[in-house]
Formats: sequence, structure tokens, C-alpha cells
Amino acid sequence: MRLAAVGGMTMDTGLYRIQLTEFAGLARVAGITGSLSGRLENTATNYFNSKLIWLPAVLIAGLEAWMLLSGSASNTADNQPVHLVTAAATEPVQMPAADAAQEGSWAAMPADAIMPAEAAPVDGLKISSQSWRRGGLGSKALVTLTLRNGNDYAVKDIEVFCSFARRDGSHLTDRKRVIHDIVNMKSQRTFARMHVGFVNINANQAKCSLLAASHV
Repeated sequence: MRLAAVGGMTMDTGLYRIQLTEFAGLARVAGITGSLSGRLENTATNYFNSKLIWLPAVLIAGLEAWMLLSGSASNTADNQPVHLVTAAATEPVQMPAADAAQEGSWAAMPADAIMPAEAAPVDGLKISSQSWRRGGLGSKALVTLTLRNGNDYAVKDIEVFCSFARRDGSHLTDRKRVIHDIVNMKSQRTFARMHVGFVNINANQAKCSLLAASHV
């Protein structure tokens, strides 16, 4: 019985020591873990605090870099307007199809269709009657003309062209004469025996026409 009791006390004492040892081990592990977690927490806190300290400096540096880049880009853009204008000037301007077709139609139209031409003063003049005779020794041609002015204005400097021919109609010579006198509007005037030049002795007939006239 005593041996059993002693043996039981010895076993209890051994178990108690083992439990104490395990408890001490767990305590040490818990202490290490708590110390480790505390150290990690302190490290994270210090790292976060250091990041907070450097964050304003990083933001300021980034802002300065952005301002420098934007200023450089604006200076480059300001220094290049001439090149841009030159490039735009050398490029052909595209014309809409409707405008191009309209311009082509205007170009194809004759000038008379675009703007009606004003009638020349000579267009309103007519020779109502004409005749001629020789003068001097027979070599001068003296022409008598009656001119009618149908214009709404007076005319002057009337250029007359006379062609002389033989009796058979074969052509001999041409002569011109400018009448500087004025023919009033809507009226007629006769110019008798005007010397238009020297003609061939064989000239037998003449025909005169009007070339030009001036507005008064």
C-alpha cells in the first residue's frame, strides 16, 4: 500500500512537472508570438508613418514635374505656329462637290452669258444714203453720206471704210476717213463731198460702211 501510494505520488508529481513544462513552453511561445506581433505592428506603424512623411514630398515633386512638362509643351506649341501655318497653306483646299460643279458651270459659260455686253455706239448708226464722185484731176474720191443715229446719245469720231471697184466689180483699192463732227441722238446728218483719199482712175463704183464711233 505504501509502495502504491508512493508510486502514485511519484506519478502525480511527474505529470505535474510535465504539465508545468508544457505550460512554460506555451507561455514562452505565447510570449514570443506576442513579442513578434508587437514588433510587426510597431514596424508597420513606423513604415506607415514614414510613408506619410514622404507622401507630401512625392506629391510636390510630381506637381513640379507636371508643371515643367506642361510648360515645355506650351513653349513648343508657341514656337511652332509658323510651321503649322505653312503646312496649312501648302495643302490644297478641298472644295465641296456642289461648289466645284457650280464653279465649273460658270467657267464653261461664255463671257457674254455672264454679263451682257453693252452695245457699241457704231451699232446704233446706219448709212441712209451714199454716193461718190471724182474731184480734182479725177484722182480724188469725194463721198457724200447721210448718217442716222438711233442711239440714246450723241456720237462722234465716226470711222468710215470705202471700197472702190471697176465697172465689172473687180476690186481696186480701199480708203478710210474719220468724221470728227457730232451726230445727235435720234437724228440724221448728211456729210457732202468728203475727200476720202486718192483712187485709181479706173474706179467706177464705191461702197462705204461704218467701222467705229465714240460716245459723246
